Amino acid sequence: MPVYCFETNDGQVVERVFPIGKAPRVVDIDGKPARRSFRAESKSLPATSGWPLECVASGVNAKQRKELSDYLKKKGVPTDVTKDGNPVYRDKRHRDKALKARGFFDKNAYA
Repeated sequence: MPVYCFETNDGQVVERVFPIGKAPRVVDIDGKPARRSFRAESKSLPATSGWPLECVASGVNAKQRKELSDYLKKKGVPTDVTKDGNPVYRDKRHRDKALKARGFFDKNAYA
């Protein structure tokens, strides 16, 4: 079910879950009316959130972690690798360069 945002007159934004097409225009938040906020619903996370990112999908076996770290350093993309073998990307640019160095690409290309 989708998440809908509602905003009170004093600017408090809350999220509520409703079936598609069933979200009311106004909900009660602690005794205050809150109107549906399309502005709040259309905001996305800034590209800087969520970093650094430990990537399990592009990880290797724990025994290969040093090999991966050395390989990426040799390719000009020094990258920390966790004890489990997962690379830790500092930001999107670093992630893109590290994946490219390994011949990988992200079909979703999220921020």
